[in-house]
Amino acid sequence: FRLEDILPDVAVGPLRLPRRQEGSSPQSTMVTLLADYTLRTRAWLPSAAIVALLTESGVTPAAARTALSRLARREVLDSSRQGRATAYRLTGQAAFSLAYGGREIATFAAAAEDWDGNWTLVAYSLPEEASATRRALRSRLRWMGYMPLYDALWVAPHSPPPQEAVMLGRLSNGAVTVFRAEPIELSGATGRDPLDAWDLAGIADHYAAFVAQWSAVLPQVHAGDLDGATAIRLRTEVMDTYRRFVVLDPRLPMDRMPPGWQRPAAHDLFVAVYDGLAEVALRHVLQVVARFDHRPQPDVHPHTVAELAAGLP
Repeated sequence: FRLEDILPDVAVGPLRLPRRQEGSSPQSTMVTLLADYTLRTRAWLPSAAIVALLTESGVTPAAARTALSRLARREVLDSSRQGRATAYRLTGQAAFSLAYGGREIATFAAAAEDWDGNWTLVAYSLPEEASATRRALRSRLRWMGYMPLYDALWVAPHSPPPQEAVMLGRLSNGAVTVFRAEPIELSGATGRDPLDAWDLAGIADHYAAFVAQWSAVLPQVHAGDLDGATAIRLRTEVMDTYRRFVVLDPRLPMDRMPPGWQRPAAHDLFVAVYDGLAEVALRHVLQVVARFDHRPQPDVHPHTVAELAAGLP
């Protein structure tokens, strides 16, 4: 997953969520962790508890504290101070953006089956000196699931949501055209199938690796053999890994994909691991928070994949 080439910083107004990198950065791990247990309620958690939870996932205390301060400066987190203690929670904008993204992650496998046979094409024309605009536009297109069929012609099977279409217009300063079309076969000539824009063999390898890794973990999940700290780490990891398929997969119906395409198997494993670890992980989160805040924490709750798909309030 060369996500540094695929996913840009996600901007929602003044909000900038952390870049999705190859592997996980302290900031992205922290955002995923807070979203997994406080997205519905935007509960306040003591900074010391957040640092402790990230330390259990392999992040150094210094890196965790730096991530907290940077996310607060980027308006991803609110901060509150009472005496010498500081607490953090997701901002309203961050929670909205993460809930929207969570719904996309939870529903993409099913949504891929709903396709009318037309492709969305994005064509743009930018002068050579507009290299920064070109890079930003291409990064945004990749984030939205588009791939380049030709140099300045990008394709995806589904229409962009209205807010994404508006974003494309802003990024390109209006030098972009979006339209829906059905391919026409050229008699006597060999044209590129829109699906050729994707590296299907490479994506299939990523699916195979995901299925192999998490199939090995699933028996321990079912048996309840994992401790709380491990449950949190694995639940965060499976989310951060599975979410990348939303961008990489062409999202076409299974009958249009190569034989043995493992999208359904990956989805089922994601649900089984993510949901299966929820209660064990929650108990550990509450135990860690209680070490730094003795008040009850009724607002800390995990959510299931089905709840993400339904849309969190």
